[in-house]
Amino acid sequence: MDRAALFDVDGTLTDTNHLHITSWWEALRQAGHHVPMHAVHRAIGLPGEDLLDHLLGEDRDHSGDARLSAAHDTLYATYFDRLPAFESTAELLGALSKAGWKVLLVTSATDRELKALRQAIGAEDAITDTATSDDVEEGKPAPDPVQHALELAEVPSGRAVFVGDSVWDMKAAGRAGVPAVGLLCGGIPGDDLEEAGAVAVYRDPADLLAGLDDSPFSRVPT
Repeated sequence: MDRAALFDVDGTLTDTNHLHITSWWEALRQAGHHVPMHAVHRAIGLPGEDLLDHLLGEDRDHSGDARLSAAHDTLYATYFDRLPAFESTAELLGALSKAGWKVLLVTSATDRELKALRQAIGAEDAITDTATSDDVEEGKPAPDPVQHALELAEVPSGRAVFVGDSVWDMKAAGRAGVPAVGLLCGGIPGDDLEEAGAVAVYRDPADLLAGLDDSPFSRVPT
């Protein structure tokens, strides 16, 4: 168990990006900020404070940030009982675990969100640990969350593979020295993922599972 498979969650293992987009868009609208949904989509994957900086600018009045985040969390929580995992997500994590990989989730989700997400994934026996943005000083695209996951797994960067769906995921993995695999199911174009550092791109977890034997996972020796 000296290899680590690191996974982003939203948009990678669970089909939840557009739920976040809608929740952030509505929270921003309620606060008087008119931000296009496509702009919100591009920011998904950043921790809440960084997402707001990206959308509204770092020089803005930050006094309303807590209310914005709380509004997003309340809106998103209405979906907790029906969050959907992508096809073959549990099977992918299970296959890696059975092959001797430590499977870790690397996410900016809050503890409450993460509980609902893990229930949706349905692969508790395969998951070794979780690294969240609350555990580090900076979230993605900084390397901190990926580096923290490596520390939890007690695995060097050369013995790990990271899977995500956003440019922030690809950049964070690259800055941590971990090869990044991009998935298209989060809605970001493959060219953007490759430009951000993806060494391989797949449609979704089912596509990665089908091609696992020829994927970057196969290049890490046992």
